[in-house]
Amino acid sequence: MKCFSSLKSKKSRDKDCKVVRRKGRVYVINKKNPKMKARQG
Repeated sequence: MKCFSSLKSKKSRDKDCKVVRRKGRVYVINKKNPKMKARQG
């Protein structure tokens, strides 16, 4: 999983991408394509 300073462009890669907050970090997750993971911070 890559670490990015901004997740806006990562969210728009696929229509199934969702932005979630877990333990103070922001993640982009995708159930249909698990490769599309990213985190911020």
